[in-house]
Amino acid sequence: MCYSAQIWADYRRYKRAYGSEIDIATFAELFWSRLENPRIVIPRGVEAAFEHPTSPEEQSIKVLIDQHRALQTTTIEHDIFKQRKRLVDAERSLLTKHTKRATEDVRIAGDKIARGLSRLDDLRRTVLTPQDSRIYPGNYAPVMVMENGRRVIRPMRYQCRPAGKPANYDTKYPGTYNARRDNLTGFWRGQFGVTHGLMVVDVFYENVRTPEGNVVLEFRPRSGDPMLIACLWSRWSAPGEPDLLSFAAITSDPPPEVAAAGHDRCIVYIRPENVDRWLGAEGGDVELLSILDDPAPDFYEHRLAA
Repeated sequence: MCYSAQIWADYRRYKRAYGSEIDIATFAELFWSRLENPRIVIPRGVEAAFEHPTSPEEQSIKVLIDQHRALQTTTIEHDIFKQRKRLVDAERSLLTKHTKRATEDVRIAGDKIARGLSRLDDLRRTVLTPQDSRIYPGNYAPVMVMENGRRVIRPMRYQCRPAGKPANYDTKYPGTYNARRDNLTGFWRGQFGVTHGLMVVDVFYENVRTPEGNVVLEFRPRSGDPMLIACLWSRWSAPGEPDLLSFAAITSDPPPEVAAAGHDRCIVYIRPENVDRWLGAEGGDVELLSILDDPAPDFYEHRLAA
């Protein structure tokens, strides 16, 4: 299972490398929805693409991002104020009587204040880090799709909820951020051969069990080339609910070096010459599966994740 990846977060990179157009309206809708729904998580790297807007549409998105950060700042500052009062009250109590509750309040309040200040610093920083482009299940990422013969970039959630399924599908099947190669014509038959996408990844991460315990390994292609990861996606709709665009990365049997590192699955890195065939879902199941079964030749070097 690919539980995390460092992605191309800036849609402009897709435009330069693959001639993709941006679905600016869907990006704007997502940032607007986040103001009302705190469960929507958009990586900082995706936001950074709109830091210096070049059009009225991008400017409107920057305003939404600034509003979200202002709301976060206010919430954190209020919590810090609350914890500082808790700390002062506990310290005053300890001056007259030593109690377990007051001692715990001092410890907990101090920890929460430190975390809050760290979060404020993080909100205010201007230099991006690799972590800003890293996604986890439930996060949103740019995905390249095909629409009317054009490559288009849309933001989608990294955990697919297939159309027609109930909203609790997310909790009933929490692993649907990955789609197994051997389940494409079964579990994923509503998306396979119908709605295909690509996510561009520089690094991916896997949980690996070792005799010493669970560790997280970072896998990076030796070539240094960006990986075109085959995905399936769906547009979920329900009465009274906003539409949800979501996707899953396809996984298959691992190459020898990934298996030797201790992991039994690997995301599928397709060859660049197969991009349009994959995105257009051209051909039948056999032809599409042949694209997955003939991935780009590369070697994944690994190390312990920082």
